[in-house]
Amino acid sequence: MSILEKIVARVRERLEAAAREMPLAEVRAQAAAAPPRPALRAALEPPGTAVIAEAKRASPSKGILRDPYDAAELARLYERAGARALSVLTEPEFFLGAPEDLQRVARTSALPILRKDFIVGEYQIQEAKAWGASAVLLIVAALELAELRDLAAIAAGLDLAALVEVHTEKEAERALAAGALLIGVNNRDLSTFAVDLTTTARVAALLPPEVLLVAESGILTRRDVLEVERAGAKAVLVGESLLASPDPAKKLHELLGLTRSEVEA
Repeated sequence: MSILEKIVARVRERLEAAAREMPLAEVRAQAAAAPPRPALRAALEPPGTAVIAEAKRASPSKGILRDPYDAAELARLYERAGARALSVLTEPEFFLGAPEDLQRVARTSALPILRKDFIVGEYQIQEAKAWGASAVLLIVAALELAELRDLAAIAAGLDLAALVEVHTEKEAERALAAGALLIGVNNRDLSTFAVDLTTTARVAALLPPEVLLVAESGILTRRDVLEVERAGAKAVLVGESLLASPDPAKKLHELLGLTRSEVEA
């Protein structure tokens, strides 16, 4: 069983338990009462490098990434440093995330927020809306085509964007078949955890112009950002290189290509 399969299996188990404690109808009511959030795609479309900066405590491959970890403080720092949007991990077992992380970020920042998790059902999408997200991640490798279509439609009905994540050209074709207009290319092979930035270019070659492409994973330097932008990425989602830095704001400035004078202006 791959790490993705293990995570998804545990997610499904936790969802069953969550639904027993709080019925879907109650989560839907909370989502319906949630105030609107800024749109993710609109934040990524203007010219220039668009960074979705990620807050996460840990990952299965790297362990603890930041300790102490304060998602809201990171959000404030990222916003001041020039991020266009935020991504918050909420998966509790493998990434040590929590709903409270996203909720606190939503209270802290006016930027669009992506709920980064392993979404397999409506319950999680309604949660995302209730907690203050602007978008959800849908991973093609974790979903059947019909599920992908259904979940994307549920998200759209709640005014949430669906960032549809792919790892291969074949998965990109499935994303397009599901009608995805916002596609994230994960440059990390989830079986081996190896990173290959050329994955972005291979997927970009398949996409029509109306699709906005986000490059994910392995973005460590300004050179990496420029490489995926040349390949067709409109935005980059960056987590570990920011979280591992002693000065995440300075690292974000580097990825954005900002000079010292521009930062100080």
